[in-house]
Amino acid sequence: MQKELRLKKAQDFSHIYRQGRSWANDLMVLKAMPNGTDGRNRYGFSVGKRTGNAVVRNTIKRRTREVVRNTPTVGGWDMIFIARRGARSADFPSLKASVTDLLRRGRLLEAAPQSENVRV
Repeated sequence: MQKELRLKKAQDFSHIYRQGRSWANDLMVLKAMPNGTDGRNRYGFSVGKRTGNAVVRNTIKRRTREVVRNTPTVGGWDMIFIARRGARSADFPSLKASVTDLLRRGRLLEAAPQSENVRV
């Protein structure tokens, strides 16, 4: 993920925590708010120490980043994905389903192009 698409500053995280909307499921929590930019999204990933050691936390962050990178989303939002304890034992397809569910519930998932019926 490109550096300009990442949320790094503590003030950015705290601003989204305070004023953003949130959606949650068993594995993840999504906090999001519009960022007022030119349609670019910025992403942050948070995994607490209760989730596991550094290896487990980094694995969860890598997997979540990969899911987000490959999922088309509506532009102009700052999003923070917060892992819950259940993410420790979740496999990649489960994390993908969890992230997709949160984006869909938050109406941040880009609509898939509808295929036209082509007759031959």
